[in-house]
Amino acid sequence: MTTTAPLGLRGDRGRVLAAVMLTTGLIALESTVIATAVPSIVRDLGGFSQFPWLFSIYLLTQAVTVPLYGKFADSIGRKPVLFFGIALFLVGSVLCGVAWSMPALIVARAVQGIGAGAVQPICVTIIGDLYTVEERAKVQGYLASVWGISAVVGPTLGGVFSEYLSWRWIFFVNLPLGAVAVWTLARRFRENVERTTHRVDYAGAALLTGGFSLLILGLLEGGVAWEWGSAPSVGVLAGGTVLVAAFLVVERRAPEPVLPLWVMGRRILVAGNLAALAVGGLMIGISSFLPTYAQGVLGTGPLAAGFALAAMTIGWPIAASLSGRLYLRIGFRTTALIGCAFVILGAVQTALLGRHSSVWAAAAAAFVLGLGFGLSASPTVVAVQSAVGWDRRGVVTAANMFARSLGSAIGVAVFGAIANAILAARFAEAPASVAAELPADVDAANTMLLDGTAQPAIADYLRTALNDASHWVFAALVVLAVLQLAAILLLPARVEKIA
Repeated sequence: MTTTAPLGLRGDRGRVLAAVMLTTGLIALESTVIATAVPSIVRDLGGFSQFPWLFSIYLLTQAVTVPLYGKFADSIGRKPVLFFGIALFLVGSVLCGVAWSMPALIVARAVQGIGAGAVQPICVTIIGDLYTVEERAKVQGYLASVWGISAVVGPTLGGVFSEYLSWRWIFFVNLPLGAVAVWTLARRFRENVERTTHRVDYAGAALLTGGFSLLILGLLEGGVAWEWGSAPSVGVLAGGTVLVAAFLVVERRAPEPVLPLWVMGRRILVAGNLAALAVGGLMIGISSFLPTYAQGVLGTGPLAAGFALAAMTIGWPIAASLSGRLYLRIGFRTTALIGCAFVILGAVQTALLGRHSSVWAAAAAAFVLGLGFGLSASPTVVAVQSAVGWDRRGVVTAANMFARSLGSAIGVAVFGAIANAILAARFAEAPASVAAELPADVDAANTMLLDGTAQPAIADYLRTALNDASHWVFAALVVLAVLQLAAILLLPARVEKIA
């Protein structure tokens, strides 16, 4: 088994933190910046029917590689794994920028995603190494705010590049920013790792990657590329289940498993990962549907819709900075439970939004949710990291990040299915005078409202239908918030080191 010495840092931790936030920002932006550039990309490259894969393949390859990087970070150190991930991400960015066809761009996005899979868990792990338990919640809040800000800035930036420069600059701009992050980390970040010989768990890595690739693919594309009950859907999900079952069998016998099964057998880790699963679903739900509600139902512009979502990114770091003081006094579990109360309150606020609510009410709900995430998600991550030593921190952090990614994938599927089902029901009930002009799904409905092509009567019916769809999605957020509460209740009152 690898033994490691404590991490040592020369230089200013603040500069390392800035570099980590910049690196995280690159990955977070790339998840959203391409959205508004899709029309320009399709116009240049064609392949309209294939463009959803630009999103799916990135999320897929990013999610399934996270556990692998966590294991490698504990074996050879954080720095080489992070540099490898950044390098691969930048190579993928160059390939995206020079892509000559839609299939080539999809492959390049897969390369980007494989690199991105290293960045998020390793950045969070580095923060766990550099900062004390007292400091960590505030810093984790900074990292979380990067993701929230990117959800607002990304689509706007994509639109600006597409309209005034070229969509290719969406990818090329990553190069100088990535170079600054690497330069800062290379100069300021030092770690001491005692290296020993390792046996790579190739079988486990292959089964883990293949199994979860199929499961996440089935969740992302179910109801989109194929019907849920169709042969492709059943085949993909069944194949993924079989491979994951084989992975569990292999990991029991592997000398150095890529994802040790003890991660799934410790109460604090199971509770933390279940909470992360819920947070991933909650974040994708609010990030995807609150802007859609603000623009499609309330009729606001992209800037106002972005403001509503940005309120969450304000509340999160504020609460995270306070949570450090709280959990030192009352414990991780109690602090996270207080956060869950805010999450439930914010989710209820979103469920009460209607046709005539104001964008300020939507922003207030997002702000309360941000407070809840800061008080619940941040202490949970810190508790999980505090339960293990340096040589296991990468694995448990990666498992937690993977659970969050899986929660987002499940959330995309569930919330999309809810929204489309409600819209389909409302469109089926539409009067004959508007029925022929109605679109097929929530994305098309929102697009019709935004581009101003809908007639007044049709636009009014669409807004009512979108309001109903958004309401039921927000109601599902309430259910998910309660499930997060149940996961937090599983946390032990005191965090003890896992032997």
